[in-house]
Amino acid sequence: MHRERFFTLSASCPDRVGIVARVSGFIAEHKGWILETSLHAEPPRDGEDIGRYFMRIEIRADSLPFHLSELRERFRPLAEELEMEWKISDSAVKKRVVMLVSKQEHCLYDLLARWKSKELDIEIPCVISNHDTLRGFVEWHGIPFHHVPVTPDNKSGAYAEVGRLFEEVRGDTMVLARYMQILSPTLCATYPGRIINIHHSFLPSFVGARPYHQAYAKGVKLIGATCHYVTADLDQGPIIEQDVIRIDHSDAAEDMVRYGKDIEKTVLARGLRYHLEDRVLVHGNKTVVFR
Repeated sequence: MHRERFFTLSASCPDRVGIVARVSGFIAEHKGWILETSLHAEPPRDGEDIGRYFMRIEIRADSLPFHLSELRERFRPLAEELEMEWKISDSAVKKRVVMLVSKQEHCLYDLLARWKSKELDIEIPCVISNHDTLRGFVEWHGIPFHHVPVTPDNKSGAYAEVGRLFEEVRGDTMVLARYMQILSPTLCATYPGRIINIHHSFLPSFVGARPYHQAYAKGVKLIGATCHYVTADLDQGPIIEQDVIRIDHSDAAEDMVRYGKDIEKTVLARGLRYHLEDRVLVHGNKTVVFR
């Protein structure tokens, strides 16, 4: 990570000759200093006639003679010509991350520790939970805590309240830090690419309660975790990050639970960081992640 303030252009477009030349030429034309570049070309998929090109470019902010808003406006005509899906972000603007949690505390504890140590240089305007269990811990950190109960009878109203709170605090990203509820399709559709979830990687083999105990009974030898974007299709959203660890016959179900919590924390933190740094580009249900 650079110490200088920089702008990050992340974009994808139909593949063609000259994309890099056009974009880098635009930056050079305005005396922009490129700090880092990541590029990737995807071949056509089934039903597509042309592949897709992905890019992420960091530009030193003080090398440009204008501010971010003008950079966006000047780049827009080129982006439209190249049929780009794009955005430009500012490293000086901290992302506002709203965390949702239930009773399992390990992912929340880990993220708050990383936030406190500045490893995650973000703002956490609030934590929302369907239980009151972790209120004391959250408020001890000086973070507002909102208890929004979710029952079979009030789900529509509860998720409307979650959305209202997210808008009220001007949230950029919503993180489900072991939030054990299924978000409404309306909430998922309102914030595409802005809600991140973590779960074990046994799915779909061991769904429901006590997945590690189910896996232990089947004698699995690998356990892992998946960080992904939330969509209306349960646990089927674009994958951001995954990892696994190996286990053997000497590990009890309780050991697997402990290992699983460790890997869930690590994968969620990594996936969130990739997202916050605009290193994740999505095309359909496929992701390109520039690590």
